[in-house]
Amino acid sequence: MPTELVLISHGHLADEMKKSCEMIMGSQDHIRTVALLPEDSQESFYERFKETTKDINDQEILVFADLMGGTPANTIYKAIASGANIHLMTGMNLAMIIEWVNSQILSQESDYLDAARNGLVDVNELVKSLNN
Repeated sequence: MPTELVLISHGHLADEMKKSCEMIMGSQDHIRTVALLPEDSQESFYERFKETTKDINDQEILVFADLMGGTPANTIYKAIASGANIHLMTGMNLAMIIEWVNSQILSQESDYLDAARNGLVDVNELVKSLNN
């Protein structure tokens, strides 16, 4: 189970997701962020990613990305295709980040995809079903 999580995104979304997680779960020293900024190239983004993760020695790096097919995810996909020890999940949301934090606290495996999916709720439909 990876003990470090890297959030990657277009703009500062990853930074703000970490801050939001910390509002709920407290300080998160094992979550790192890398933002793709407008002035970045794929190469400069990947260099920052490598710098951010250089001390994560031979263990798998868990990465949550904001969007499948976006530059941050595509950049990491290319690294995986070249043999990098990275586990990439896209469609990042706060529920899956909190699930990862909880799995670290409880020292147990977690299903980040289930957490992400279960966090998507049409509340209006839920209210309608409860009122029937």
